[in-house]
Amino acid sequence: MADQRSDPDFVQSLARGLAVIRAFDAEHPELALSDVARRTDMPPAAARRFLRTLEALGYVRANGRIFALTPRVLELGFSYLSALSLPETMQPHLERLSRDVAESVSAAVLAGSEIVYVARVPTRRIMTVGITIGTRFPAYATSMGRVLLASLPEEAVAAVLAQDPPRALTERTIAEPADLVEELRRIREQGWALVDGELELGLRSVAVPVHGRDGAVVAAVNVSTSATRDSVERLRDHHLPLLQEAQRSIEADLRLL
Repeated sequence: MADQRSDPDFVQSLARGLAVIRAFDAEHPELALSDVARRTDMPPAAARRFLRTLEALGYVRANGRIFALTPRVLELGFSYLSALSLPETMQPHLERLSRDVAESVSAAVLAGSEIVYVARVPTRRIMTVGITIGTRFPAYATSMGRVLLASLPEEAVAAVLAQDPPRALTERTIAEPADLVEELRRIREQGWALVDGELELGLRSVAVPVHGRDGAVVAAVNVSTSATRDSVERLRDHHLPLLQEAQRSIEADLRLL
């Protein structure tokens, strides 16, 4: 680090800001100012300035004297994730699944309170807006978003819902935070999510999580269809087993990376 700091291009304030973010981890999800100062080896006054700056930018939240990261820090890793072979690894499995169900198939990752599409095999347009790689939707109202949210600790889910409060996008949308938390618990237990007309009326989808080598959820995959073509029962009884088969195949490939 000493050699790096002697580099005229080295930005010490950026390095110290990143150090503050890294001070939080699974064992230390919440820290007091003194804890951050100690773990980053910087004066409390400096640690306070960095924490308040990160809070203003939306990466840190404060509850009295206790600080914690917000889900927005996930955006910092999205560019890296996009550069990995995750979409390329999933693509052939998505194409095979799309042929088997004759419907559109997609994959997405979580970025804060939204999902971002990273891979897709469309068969026909079923929404009023076009979906392409990079398209974002509110996580709470989508099947992929819900399996991704269900993979988070409940306190992280609460932070997401507080950051971007749900609202009714259609008459079917689950928009009450308490009801959403209960739905996520059910999804966590069963391992999949089915959403019927909550993002847009007439759109149905079922999704499953995709686990990486370490067992953590790295993405979600779904099958989407129209209410005029497929019933909820067909989505659950026919499409879901094929989706779960693709899930297992993708995860097997990811373990080899």
